[in-house]
Amino acid sequence: MCRLFGLHAGSQAVRATFWLLDAPDSLADQSRREPDGAGIGTFDGDGAAHVAKQPLAAWEDHAFAREARVLKSTTFLAHVRYASTGAHTMVNTHPFEQDGRLLAHNGAFGDLDRLDQRLAEFGVADLVEGQTDSERLFALITAEIRRADGDVGEGITRAISWIAAELPVFSLNLILTTAGDLWAVRYPETHELHILERLPARSDDEAPLDARSSRIRAHSKEASRAGHVLIATEPMDDNPGWSALPSGALVHVNADLAVTVSHPFPGTPAHPLTLADLSPSAAASQKP
Repeated sequence: MCRLFGLHAGSQAVRATFWLLDAPDSLADQSRREPDGAGIGTFDGDGAAHVAKQPLAAWEDHAFAREARVLKSTTFLAHVRYASTGAHTMVNTHPFEQDGRLLAHNGAFGDLDRLDQRLAEFGVADLVEGQTDSERLFALITAEIRRADGDVGEGITRAISWIAAELPVFSLNLILTTAGDLWAVRYPETHELHILERLPARSDDEAPLDARSSRIRAHSKEASRAGHVLIATEPMDDNPGWSALPSGALVHVNADLAVTVSHPFPGTPAHPLTLADLSPSAAASQKP
């Protein structure tokens, strides 16, 4: 299953070091899980988005690993891909960038031809460069944000709600970032998504941020000093503060690290999918 990780460190950019595919098992075993790409999105001091990604398992690409060692940003977005739709190419690797925002998605949904018609009606079909359902989802969100005069939360709500009503849906979990804000969606209950709010460290002697799962690790002393909010597919350490977001949650984290959770989506999709409804490759990508 794909892995999502988002970090908001507040209004001041911090340095964070990332290791991807940091599992203790063998590289041979790793190559059979999430083998299709990895990427990290950040923002510079001017708020411009930057993405470092490769359509390979991260451990296969030493240049990517070097680039991921020293990154500085107010928000970070990392994704390890197990492909469900689209070839193993750079344009199909997450995160995606549109209108200066970044998005990564963990899930699957169907009837992409119908969605392509919707994107054409909104005049945003040119935003889609690859073949993934994820990039199409992002294009619909971007179109709705534009239609909502730049209101990101409203754009996400309109896009997810339309897909939930009109298309067959397995999972639409996502994280979207700008330099100053982070949004996350868990919808429906198919896959979990977790949140952790950490207060600033009270002294330099406190342990730095060192969040790690079987696929993504993030380490930063600066982030601990500033405080931060983490969103991840799974809890990444033994901190008891991790909590699972409820199904249907839309999370917004602003530059002051204030967290707002709303529930603007339908209780369940109108046309829910199960693993048995997916193609073999898509089903394999969605298994825990």
